Amino acid sequence: MKFSIILPVKNGSEYVKECVKSILSQTLQDFNLVVLDNCSTDGTLEWLQSLNDPRIVIHQSEKPLSIEQNWARIKSIPKNEFISLIGHDDVLSENYLQVMADLIQKHPSASLYQMHFLYIDSNGEVLHTCRPMDEKQYAHEFLSAYMCDIIDSTGTGYMMRSRDYDDCLGINPDYKNLIFADFDLWIRLMLKSYKATAYEIGFKYRIHNSVSKMTNGEAYQQAFDKFIEFIIEKAGENEKIKLASERYGKRFLLYFCEALSHRILKTPRDQRKITVRNLIEKFKNFAVRMAPGQDFEPEKKFRIKIAKVLDSSVVGRELFLFIKKF
Repeated sequence: MKFSIILPVKNGSEYVKECVKSILSQTLQDFNLVVLDNCSTDGTLEWLQSLNDPRIVIHQSEKPLSIEQNWARIKSIPKNEFISLIGHDDVLSENYLQVMADLIQKHPSASLYQMHFLYIDSNGEVLHTCRPMDEKQYAHEFLSAYMCDIIDSTGTGYMMRSRDYDDCLGINPDYKNLIFADFDLWIRLMLKSYKATAYEIGFKYRIHNSVSKMTNGEAYQQAFDKFIEFIIEKAGENEKIKLASERYGKRFLLYFCEALSHRILKTPRDQRKITVRNLIEKFKNFAVRMAPGQDFEPEKKFRIKIAKVLDSSVVGRELFLFIKKF
């Protein structure tokens, strides 16, 4: 077989049934479905076993794992030549593998493959199409587009060679809740060559209360810190990544400083070690390293300034949470 579609899951409920059915309905049948079950207790495992489909290979965990630990197992399991990772609540188009096979044939030297996709809500209703992507894109171009918020990227839909995935050490489990771990992986893979993208719509990505949305400010901030250190490391190794960092790093940091200052503020004080003031100072240090010589004054942005003021007192934090309720 040429392809492995890898599905980490814990308690997939009805979503996983739609996901698996879309995988098994592929027009190109040269694949297996590798399921990493993380001690599901809702009947997911039993349902998968009841399908009695030889294309399904199930790896059960012996004990409950964190999401990071379960996805980290991808590196150690047997895989076919090409792999694609999918979230248990996402859905493949029936021609996904065929389009990918054609794309690989057209771009045999690419190190990462992708298709356009649709965003859907929790009920499966289409929300909108992803923003258009170029057929060829290099790591520095991808990073620049991400920093400027002009590209859509998800953990589902990408395809890569198994050997490249393993050479890159796979998805990094050190990222809290795997936030930013996929961007780290895509950039590492693209640095080997480039990403090729098919113009066809190949899957549906479900938007709802994801792990990322539910993650508190402390954990999200730790994941972001790791991603910034990754960019700084790669900028030291690659001149084009360095240029992208210098050109767009300040904008990127300002956006996340605002977003994270409010996420931190929403996190109860006893659930975090960092204050908004600490966060702002950390971002200033990042700016010195990513975009040296450029002015970076986040407190000039009203939402960051007010978050800092509110976080400085118990009354301010309570007032913020009260307002957020409405």
